[in-house]
Amino acid sequence: MKLARHSDGPEIFASIQGEGASAGMPSVFVRLSLCNLHCVWCDTDYTWNWEGTPYSHVNDARPGYRKYRRADEIIELPAETVAARVLAHPPRNIIFTGGEPLIQGKELATLAGLLKDRDPACRFEIETNGTLIPPETFDTHINQYNVSPKLANSANSQAEREKTKALAFFRDSGRAWFKFVVSSTADMEDIQALIIRHQLPDDRIILMPEGTTSEALRAKTAWLEPLCAEHGYRFGDRLHVHQFGNQRSV
Repeated sequence: MKLARHSDGPEIFASIQGEGASAGMPSVFVRLSLCNLHCVWCDTDYTWNWEGTPYSHVNDARPGYRKYRRADEIIELPAETVAARVLAHPPRNIIFTGGEPLIQGKELATLAGLLKDRDPACRFEIETNGTLIPPETFDTHINQYNVSPKLANSANSQAEREKTKALAFFRDSGRAWFKFVVSSTADMEDIQALIIRHQLPDDRIILMPEGTTSEALRAKTAWLEPLCAEHGYRFGDRLHVHQFGNQRSV
C-alpha cells in the first residue's frame, strides 16, 4: 500500500473526526498517497503535487514553496503492517483518507478485512472525492462514505471532478454524506446545480465554511448557517481547523 510519509513512518494517527456527520468521534486516520484530482487549494498536496507535474496550487505564491519529490512523500507497506499500526491506537472508528483512497480500493479491501478479522468492533469511514466507484470487496466493509464533490473553484475541469455513475453509486448506497467546503456565497449556485444534476438528497448535504483559522471559520459561519437553514442543509463546523489551524494534525 502507498501511504503518505510523515517523518520516518506512515501518516497513521489517532485524533477526533473533525468534520462531517461523525464530527467529534475518536478515530484513527490512515492517510493514503496519490490523487486523481489536483485541487488548487488542497491542504494535503504532498499526496500528489509532484515535481515535474503541471498543476498549479495556491501555495505557489508562498516564498520557498516547491513541488514535492514523490519518493520522499510515499512509504510503501504491506497491509499486515498497516493493520498492526492502526490497532495500536485505541479508537475503532477507522478513517481512510488521502489523497484519494479509492485509487487503492483493492488494497483497502485487504486491509479492512484484516482489521475486521482482528477486531470485529472496527467501523470504517472513507473520505473520497466521489469520482471512483469502490470495488465490491471494499464496499462490503464500509459503514460511512464521506463524499466531497469538487466545485469549479478547485480548478479541476467538470469532466474530471463530476462522474455521474460514481455519484449515483454513493447516492444510492444509503451510507453516504455529501459535504462541501464553501468559500463564498457564490459557491452556493455551483453546489445547488450539482445537487440537482445528480439528484443528491438534501438531508444528506453538509455545508462547511472554508478557512485555515478559527477567525476565518467564524466569519463565514455568520452567513453560511442562515443559508443552511434556508435550504434545509446541515451545517458542519471544522473542528480540526480550530485545533490545528493550517498544520498537519500528527
